[in-house]
Amino acid sequence: MKDRYGNSHAAGLPYARGTILTSTEDDFAKLEHAWEIIREKCAKGGKSAVFNFTGLERGLPGGIQEEEWMDDDMSPALYGERLTELELEHMGGTPPEHDAILLNRLTAGILVAMMIMVKRGDTVIGVSAGYSHPAVTRAVAHCGGEFVDTVGVDNFAKAIESTPNVSLVVLTRLAVTYDILPMKDITEVIRLARKKGTRIMVDDAGGARVGPAIFDQPRTLQLGVDIGVTGLDKYGTAGPRLGLLAGKSELVAKMRARAYEFGLEARQMLYPAVVRSLAGYKPERVRTLVTVTKEVGRALKEQLGDWVQETPVIIRLQGEDILEAAMKKAGISKPPMVPYEATAALAMLLLRDYGMMTVHFAGMPPGTSALLIKFIPPETLERFGGTAAYAKAVAGSVDKLADILRQKQDLRTLLFGGGKAENSEVAHRVSVGD
Repeated sequence: MKDRYGNSHAAGLPYARGTILTSTEDDFAKLEHAWEIIREKCAKGGKSAVFNFTGLERGLPGGIQEEEWMDDDMSPALYGERLTELELEHMGGTPPEHDAILLNRLTAGILVAMMIMVKRGDTVIGVSAGYSHPAVTRAVAHCGGEFVDTVGVDNFAKAIESTPNVSLVVLTRLAVTYDILPMKDITEVIRLARKKGTRIMVDDAGGARVGPAIFDQPRTLQLGVDIGVTGLDKYGTAGPRLGLLAGKSELVAKMRARAYEFGLEARQMLYPAVVRSLAGYKPERVRTLVTVTKEVGRALKEQLGDWVQETPVIIRLQGEDILEAAMKKAGISKPPMVPYEATAALAMLLLRDYGMMTVHFAGMPPGTSALLIKFIPPETLERFGGTAAYAKAVAGSVDKLADILRQKQDLRTLLFGGGKAENSEVAHRVSVGD
């Protein structure tokens, strides 16, 4: 696959690597610089100087009163039974047919599921409205399987009919692109997989809540699948950042054992926080987050026009469009970086100049080259100054990115700070026009 500028996608990623952000190691160095900026802002203005616009909740739910029971031995004894009830309710499961476990991340849930359901030489077919998350493709590769990704039910039907030795179908109803699979397509995918006798797993990262709350779809296990995974930091839940896996009890039992063997299970001391988060979940919150995001999208379109894309639930600035916008404003015809690096630069400018934390910094590596504007909390937006202030900050940062290109400033310093730019022996200095 190639992007609009002819750059080939990096292995296992849906975008191209460039000469600045060449690897996950560079992604982490970029994240460390972002932490440095956050630290400096908090030192000067306190926590209120930073605005969480990631769309994620990765702390502990507010109002936790059970700190004395947040202990790896006491918590499962006191909260384990209630936790399982809430997990199955959230995922649409029914005991004893279904069971659930907590993992230390959504990615860990995907990995442990693959470790049980995929053997070396097996083929796994992914299906979504966009593309499967790299966490899925990496897990399949780790288990020695071959991954075939498909977009939409028609392509999936062709793939499952023509591909031998398919051990698993991974259905993503809310894609990384935040396009949704309609229920009729989900139903047909499940029918075709069952016809072939193939197990089905749903990567329901945000779809576990967005599907039912926004599109009136069933909860994950009510779809009639074997396993579903979701993240507890996403869209309506209040954290912490853990992965929830639920499904057929006999499979979950095997996955639980494997998770404990490899240290993938969640710390049991966090059970009280998860109980509070799941007990307090309300679909209305998801609908509010989507409404506010759409309002921001309309304001952004007034500033940036057709470079702003709208999905059914979020706003998206494609990496190619960010790069194109900055190049046009700078009067440059030759791209000085790949789209993913342009997105990273824009995200760093938003953080540096406005204290805006975007979801770009949440992934390691990010699952997309786009800047995703999603599930914006109304209280955070109000504290920032409102919809117009948000839109002006993004548009102003695109202008600043254009200035950086025009003036041939060192993009490495923007992304990594002075230390990496000056001291790295393995990564050469990259400036526009070099």
